[in-house]
Amino acid sequence: MTGLEELPIRDDLRGLSAYGAPQLEVPIRLNTNENPYPPPPELVADLREAVSAAATGMNRYPDRDAVELRSALAAYLGHGLSVDQVWAANGSNEVLQQLLQAFGGAGRTALGFVPSYSMHQLIALATGTDWIGSPRAMDFTLRPEDAVAEIRTHTPSIVFLCSPNNPTGTALDPAVLDAVLDVAAGMVVVDEAYAEFSHRPSLLPSLAGHPRLVITRTMSKAFGFAGARLGYLAADPAVIAALQLVRLPYHLSALTQAAALAALRHAEQTLAQVGRLRTDRDGLVDSLRSRGFDVVDSDANFVLFGGFAEEKKVWHSLLDRGVLIRDVGLPGWLRVSVGTTQECQAFLAAVDDAAIPTAGGR
Repeated sequence: MTGLEELPIRDDLRGLSAYGAPQLEVPIRLNTNENPYPPPPELVADLREAVSAAATGMNRYPDRDAVELRSALAAYLGHGLSVDQVWAANGSNEVLQQLLQAFGGAGRTALGFVPSYSMHQLIALATGTDWIGSPRAMDFTLRPEDAVAEIRTHTPSIVFLCSPNNPTGTALDPAVLDAVLDVAAGMVVVDEAYAEFSHRPSLLPSLAGHPRLVITRTMSKAFGFAGARLGYLAADPAVIAALQLVRLPYHLSALTQAAALAALRHAEQTLAQVGRLRTDRDGLVDSLRSRGFDVVDSDANFVLFGGFAEEKKVWHSLLDRGVLIRDVGLPGWLRVSVGTTQECQAFLAAVDDAAIPTAGGR
C-alpha cells in the first residue's frame, strides 16, 4: 500500500499528525470535555419530530443561509444581536476554518497564546496561514502588556484569544481584550466554546464598536450536542458577508438545522445541567488540591492538574484503572473532563488507588 510520505501532499503538511483524542472503550471517559448528561427527554422527543419533518424535504437543498437557525441563535445570545450578526457552521472548527480562509492564507499570520486549543494552529496551517504561538505566563494567565508586545512584534492578520482557555480552563481578563483591540490591525477572534460554564460574563458586549472582533461559540459542550456538530459566531455583519464568500454551498444540512433549532427550544432544560457540572468541577479542584496536586483554577468543564514527574505514567496508571483522561502535551500536567458526579468520584478513587507521586515527592 502507498504510504503518506509517497503522496505529493503539501510540504508544510509533511510530518504533522491528525488531531484526535484517544477513543478507548473504558468505564470512565473523561478526556474530550463532553457534557456527560444526555439530552433531556423533551428535547429527544422534539428532535425526533423535527428531523422527521425535515426528512420529508430531503430531495431539496436546505436553506443555505440558515436564516431561521441564525435568528434563534441571535435570540439565545441576546445583547441585542440580530440575524445578520450571527453565522453558523458544522461545529466551531468549521467556523474557525472559514475565518482563516477569509482572513488568513498565504502571506498572512495567525497568533495565539499557548498552551491553547490546538486546532487554532492546525487549521491555520491547513489554510496556508503562518502560525505564531506566543507563550503564556507560568501560571497560564495572559497579561495585557504581554499580549500587546507580541502583537506589536508580529503584526498578525488574526489574533486568537480564548475565554475560558483550553486546556487550562482560565478565563480571559477583559483588560486583555481591550488592550488587544487597541493595537491589533487585523481580526481578533475570542473562542468562547466553554462560556456557559464560566462564572464570568461573556465578552459579547465588546462587539459594539469593534467591527473586527469575532466571538465563536459551540453547542457541543454546555448543550450536550457534540454529536450534532453545530458551531456559531457573533460579529459585525461585514464579517458574515466575508464568510459567505468562502463557505461551501449548503454547508449546513437540513437535518443539522432542524436538530439545532430543537436544542435551542429546550435550552433552559439542557443548560440546567451546567450548574451541576460547575459544582462538580469546583469539587474536583478542591479535591485534587487537597491531595497535594497543582491545580489551575477553572471556568470550564475540565480541570488541568499536575506536578507530576512523569505525566505519561500517571495517564497509563489511571487508564489501567478504567479511567481515561487527556494528556495535552504539557510536561507535568494532565487534563480531566468533568463527568457525572459518580464519574468524578470514580476518577478520584482511581487517583487514590494509584498513589500518584508528584515532582515534589508526594
